[in-house]
Amino acid sequence: MQPSAGPDHPHTRAQTVHWLATGVGIAAVVVAFSLARPPGAAASSDASGQDLPNATAVRYPVDCAGGPVDVVGREAVDMDADGRTELVAEVRCHTETGTPPSGLYVLQPGPWPGDRPRIVATLLSPTSKYSLTGLTSDGRTVTAAVHGYSSDKIPRCCPDLERQYSWIWRDGRFLAQAGPHSGDV
Repeated sequence: MQPSAGPDHPHTRAQTVHWLATGVGIAAVVVAFSLARPPGAAASSDASGQDLPNATAVRYPVDCAGGPVDVVGREAVDMDADGRTELVAEVRCHTETGTPPSGLYVLQPGPWPGDRPRIVATLLSPTSKYSLTGLTSDGRTVTAAVHGYSSDKIPRCCPDLERQYSWIWRDGRFLAQAGPHSGDV
């Protein structure tokens, strides 16, 4: 065991000011960590100041054969009128050519701060092989033009059918309401 360093030196005694400085430093670190947002927690806020889910932080059920998924449209809505804003995200596989099918998903923030947003509903699955344009909302209803193909012989770049759709919350579920056929595109 090493012998004592000798008599007490003034610079080796903890004083009240030292304890206060340490406490203030620790408090600053705790506050900084509680205010910092982990990646994917929230991208922005809606008009009421609520955090919106970060649409790019979600793992979508889209098969892109290992390629990336693009978020090509977003709309903030409160479809179920519960006072919490959901985010409707239009996604599709990334491509340089053609028109890949779109998926349309309703997102909510994760249950805990820092959790990834979660998909709470699928409005349009990419397996239906439709694409979307003109995604809009009026705060409670989501609307888009849905494009499809009259046959398998139509090139995937050039859908030849179009129909307006609206998605609304009714009787505890999301319903798609189809507008009239607009014929050939």
